[in-house]
Amino acid sequence: MSRADATKARILQAATDEFAAHGIAGARVDRIAKAAAANKNLIYVYFCSKDRLFDTVFETHVTHGLNAVPFTPDDLPGYAGRLFDYCELHPEVIRLALWHRLERGAGHDRDPAAAAPARDAKLEALASVQKEDGVGADFSPAALLTLVLGLALAWNPGNAIGIPASAIGAESADDRRRSIVQAVRRLL
Repeated sequence: MSRADATKARILQAATDEFAAHGIAGARVDRIAKAAAANKNLIYVYFCSKDRLFDTVFETHVTHGLNAVPFTPDDLPGYAGRLFDYCELHPEVIRLALWHRLERGAGHDRDPAAAAPARDAKLEALASVQKEDGVGADFSPAALLTLVLGLALAWNPGNAIGIPASAIGAESADDRRRSIVQAVRRLL
């Protein structure tokens, strides 16, 4: 790895931490540069702007996250459990997605480049399984995927509606995972 690549990697990691904690508006390029042990001007040389840096961080994590948890339309309970596990290990990904939705919401003019093809592939695979096996046939593919994702992410810190995991008390992550898997089974 070249020095430039190593510097970019440090900047991306520092930016991931900064954006996950503070969002786009609250993030500070000075803090990113300091955490990355990099010259602030290099951030602008490599990424042009703070917004572009956020886009790079977000798309990197969206792409990785979408590919890290294999979608199994014939085993949606298992998929929901694996998605829960991934989010437990990588809470920054969900925080980045939440900041993107809050700060770039409906008025933002584009879907993240990596999100649409992966989402469309999931919907097509789900429609195929529904047609063949009748699994979750009471719902459209989009509604079913939305419900499964909602259940899988129910205890995520970004979920403003659910009871936070810290308020549940004795219920462990394993207990929450079992609840999610069972809820998806019942949904189907």
